[in-house]
Amino acid sequence: MKIAALQMVSSPDVDRNLETAARLIALAADAGAALVALPEYFCLMGRRDDDKLRVAEAAGDGPIQRMLADAARRHGLWVIGGTLPLRGSDAAHAINSCPVFAPDGSLAARYDKIHLFAYDNGREQYDEGRTLSAGSEVVALQAGPLRVGLSICYDLRFPELYRALMSPPCDLLVVPAAFTHTTGQAHWELLLRARAVENQCYVLAPAQGGRHENGRRTWGHSMIVDPWGEVVAVQAEGEGVVIAEVDAGRIASVRAQLPALVHRRL
Repeated sequence: MKIAALQMVSSPDVDRNLETAARLIALAADAGAALVALPEYFCLMGRRDDDKLRVAEAAGDGPIQRMLADAARRHGLWVIGGTLPLRGSDAAHAINSCPVFAPDGSLAARYDKIHLFAYDNGREQYDEGRTLSAGSEVVALQAGPLRVGLSICYDLRFPELYRALMSPPCDLLVVPAAFTHTTGQAHWELLLRARAVENQCYVLAPAQGGRHENGRRTWGHSMIVDPWGEVVAVQAEGEGVVIAEVDAGRIASVRAQLPALVHRRL
């Protein structure tokens, strides 16, 4: 089964971002992908943290969700919708949510980001908790032949989430992200390869990658990693499609040769 990570450099303009996402989904479909994943905040990289509150949609309705559902139905593939803001329990907070649409356009799953990013090195400051509410549920789904585990960006630093997704084991872990250039350069590939190795499955990591109109720079390097930790496809910066085949035999071979999942004791 071919899978694709779609890399974007999203802007503060939702309509323009949706047009780009639809075009990249079509390119991936034309290349034979049966499952595609967009990056975190594919629909909006705002000028202010609270811009996401302005465009937040009700769960199950809105132009962003409709575009994703229509693309899945039009191309007959699985669409993992990066993330979009959904309305939270109060007007001051949204939910950073990853919806998954089946090839018939129906909503197959939804994961709300559990771990909220905070970072301050004296030059860059981020605190997602100011405008986001955290999720609490671990989410995996069956997407065709693949069992797929969902996560978002900062979740990548919490291996216990991925262990929870491995009962039963996933074939594919998905990590839509908007890593900062600083943290991405230091840790992005390292963490993705670690999650693939310790869980002996493929990792699909679509990312924001470049200099955004709001002045922010994201690391990019959208990639697909195999169960042995080898990077099989990557794009450094700029928008594009990163595509590779998920080989069930490769997963089985790695797990048979080194049965670490069976040896777990904790």
